[in-house]
Amino acid sequence: MKSPYLPTCFLFDNGSLRPASTLNLRAVAKALEGEIGATVKAVSLLHSSGVDAGELGGERAQLLEPALSEWLAEGAKGPAVLLPFFFGPSAALTVYVPERVAALRAKFPDARLEQAGWLVDVGLEDGRVAGALAAAVRATIRRENLTSAKVVVVDHGSPLRGVAQVRDHLACQVAGLLGAEVAEVSMASMESREGAEYAFNRPLLAERLRAAPFDAGDVVLALQFLSPGRHAGAGGDIAEICEAAKAERPGLRTWMTETIGADARVIGVLAERYREAAGRVG
Repeated sequence: MKSPYLPTCFLFDNGSLRPASTLNLRAVAKALEGEIGATVKAVSLLHSSGVDAGELGGERAQLLEPALSEWLAEGAKGPAVLLPFFFGPSAALTVYVPERVAALRAKFPDARLEQAGWLVDVGLEDGRVAGALAAAVRATIRRENLTSAKVVVVDHGSPLRGVAQVRDHLACQVAGLLGAEVAEVSMASMESREGAEYAFNRPLLAERLRAAPFDAGDVVLALQFLSPGRHAGAGGDIAEICEAAKAERPGLRTWMTETIGADARVIGVLAERYREAAGRVG
């Protein structure tokens, strides 16, 4: 049962024009409600409001700022927790959202809004998100009946070093969790800006799949993505990168895991971040 005394939760992702992304976010929001006992609203920062409502069960996706503005204008009672559905400290969380919250506070001076933390804190010994990735790898290995598979933990790539550190941290944890179950574990980013100052993103996935030992045999792509979409979904950017690599390396076979946002371990971390923020906002 949802409690009217707990802060309302606005669970937000970056947004996508792929319906599967919003549908996954809504499923996670529903599961999270069961964990925290508070109302959870699934919203996006950008893009998702452009998806046809017919592809979303008749309910158009909402964006964070207008959803919050409407909620506050209706005389919302109590505080709200803005809960990021993000792995690490992207600029969306450190710059964009704080700016939008400041604008809302200028319009609604009594608003009590608290932004929660992202999923992975590299300073903590918390293996839950890595555990979700490792479980996705194991499920893929079982499904495809693979032996001696190699694993690449792949994220989107970011202009911020702190985001890349999250990927490296998770890859290290995944390697420890999988151990002798796999032949080797490495990491890569889907894309990067040009320039030596962004070298922390490398190797790119396209480079990793063309260099030994990941250019031959069975390679499982552990998708460090929370929802399917343009990058991690069927026929998305990562799948295209894999197909191009296999065309050049006939001995290479690639397999993608499912995204991990709906994993119970990830939802457990989200619940913890919500409670931390709820404690701050009072």
